[in-house]
Amino acid sequence: MLKLLVVEDHALVREGLMQTLRRLGDDVRIFEASNCDDAVCLLEQEPDFDLVLLDLGLPGVDGLACLGIVRQRYPAVPVVIVSAYDDLHTVNRALKGGASGFVPKAYSSDRLLAALREVLDGHIFTPEQIIPGSLGNDLPYALVGGATDPAEFGLTERQSDVLALMVRGKSNRDIADQLGLSEGTVKIHITAIFKSLGVSSRTQALVAVARYGIKFQ
Repeated sequence: MLKLLVVEDHALVREGLMQTLRRLGDDVRIFEASNCDDAVCLLEQEPDFDLVLLDLGLPGVDGLACLGIVRQRYPAVPVVIVSAYDDLHTVNRALKGGASGFVPKAYSSDRLLAALREVLDGHIFTPEQIIPGSLGNDLPYALVGGATDPAEFGLTERQSDVLALMVRGKSNRDIADQLGLSEGTVKIHITAIFKSLGVSSRTQALVAVARYGIKFQ
């Protein structure tokens, strides 16, 4: 089952997003929230969300601040920003803040679903108009081989295996299948990996692998 959370304050937009998300498959369960507080409550009450779609223009706690809260409390849950504000500066701030993707609201439903599938497969999605490299040096457009042992960061052998598959763009489900683990166990390992690397998202973890030259067997 795929569990998704839509955080959007405009009811019509929220309902439209939920309608579109049902096209991801027959076994999709969608939750909704109109503000950050309600979203965090749902994340606390309902474990194992696969993805959060987050608007930036929320009342009260805005979307970027909400992104920071979610990344800190639930680091293993990917967050995709869906926003009408898609300028370079805003996209940059969202991705550096730990978002796994940024989808402009001008996108069609088909392009939105394609972007979400990329994120669910473990990739980072950025709008086509954003040129690789224009977001600065903190995003992992290319990972290079290194010589630093994962154990130097306190990672166990199993955590190293999980991180290696993350670097290859594998989703939590793929990692679970390849390593013979449950998705819940994979998420526990990912949380531990984030803590060891001092990061709060997949994006930042990949940056750390490239920056520190972490090698895998």
